[in-house]
Formats: sequence, structure tokens, C-alpha cells
Amino acid sequence: MDLLQILVLSVVQGLTEFLPISSSAHLILVPVLTAWEDQGLAFDIATHVGTLAAVIIYFRRDLYQVGTDWAHSLKTRELTPAARLGWGILLATIPVGLAGLTFKGFIETSMRSPVILACSLIGFALLLSYADWRRRGDRDEYGLTWKDVLFIGCAQALALIPGTSRSGITITAALLLGLSREGAARFSFLLSIPVTALAGGLQAVELLRSVDAVEWTPMILGALFAGVSAFVCIHYFLAFIRRIGMQPFVIYRIALGILLLMVFGPSL
Repeated sequence: MDLLQILVLSVVQGLTEFLPISSSAHLILVPVLTAWEDQGLAFDIATHVGTLAAVIIYFRRDLYQVGTDWAHSLKTRELTPAARLGWGILLATIPVGLAGLTFKGFIETSMRSPVILACSLIGFALLLSYADWRRRGDRDEYGLTWKDVLFIGCAQALALIPGTSRSGITITAALLLGLSREGAARFSFLLSIPVTALAGGLQAVELLRSVDAVEWTPMILGALFAGVSAFVCIHYFLAFIRRIGMQPFVIYRIALGILLLMVFGPSL
């Protein structure tokens, strides 16, 4: 991998991991628009490490409070808002974990069609548009009930469908429940921590089982570029949606879905 390939793939992963525009759709377009070969599993793990580090660093103060109160609740059973949020993040991760273990093989073999990607991009864009348009809530992530958490967690499981976008579907679900745009996005970002860690862990197990040699320089650079781009993305995304909302991402998703249909449709 040359430096340009490392930079482009890392930045694409770092941005699309948190923007509601689907990382899978963009990663399928990169090899179409370039002559690059597949980057390999090790590089994917590196970019996951970078994005995971970015969200942990960005929300470090919140995570410290959540982690402290959550650990304290194990002893005292006292549920402060921060402790409830910690339990909520864990609870909302269960549906996607179970769905991933159950349907991983089917999704990898039968749902990687560009048409499915395009339809998911457009369909879930319309749902996001509706949720944002009807938004009347001002709740934040600390006010979520257990039913809210389960609803968002089940919605997150839909992100296994290529083109859905994990951040997009969780933000959509949170908006439908009456969270503010910023509260919905913040919970989505915090919810990405266990999911990204689990996905990276599974990839690491697969890598350890392989016999391929690992080139450390592309991995280090990939993690760095992905982490920096993800950190910047989180910061400006929260400010952007506070003032403008989700509709620009809706338009982008629909346009990307149409582009995928135009590129891949004639070959089907």
C-alpha cells in the first residue's frame, strides 16, 4: 500500500464510521473508482482501532463518569444517570451482538449486492428524513428509559444490512423516541464503543488464525489517519446537526444510492 491509498482508505473509514452515510457503501466504491487491491484484514483492524481511540478520547470525561458510576452501581445498586447510561450502552449492544453471531454468514454471502446497498441507502435515508423532520424532542442520552435503550439496540442490529449505517439507524431511532439531534448523535457515538471493540476483536481473531505476514507501517499510519479524521468528524458533526439537521446527509445518501444503481445496475 502506498501513502495515498493508506490516507484515502483511512479517512474514508474515519469519516463514514460516524456520519450517517454508510461506511460499507463507500468502501465498495473505492476499489471501483481506483485500481487498488483489497487492503487486507490487518489494515481494517488498524482503522477500527483508530476510530475506537477517537471516540474514547473525545468522550473521555463522559466515559470516566459513566465508568465510575457504573462500577459503583455494581456494589451499591444505586443508579445515577451516568450509571444508567453505562448499563444502557451495554444493554443496547446485546441485540446487534446476537444478530451478528446468528446472521454473519448469511449477510457476508447473500447481502453484499450493490443493489441491496443502494436500496438500503435510499430507504433508510427516507426514514432518517422523516425522523428528523418530525423531531420535537429535547431529551438527552441520560434520559433514556430501558425501553428506549432496547428499541435503539434492536434498530442497531439493522445496521448489519449493508448500506444501512450504524450511526444513521441509531440516530434515527433515537430521534423517533424524542431525543434532541445532539443527544441522539452522542448516544450513537457512545454506543459505537462496544460494537467497534467487538468487531475489531473478531477481526483480530481471524487475523491470528491466518498465516499472512503483517506490515506494521501501513497499520500504524492507518490507525493514526482514521483516528484523527474520526475525531474531527465527531466534533464538527455535533456542531453541524445542532444548527442544520440531518437533511443534507439524507440528500447525500439518496444521491449515492442512485449512483450505485447507475454504476452496478447495468452489470446485473
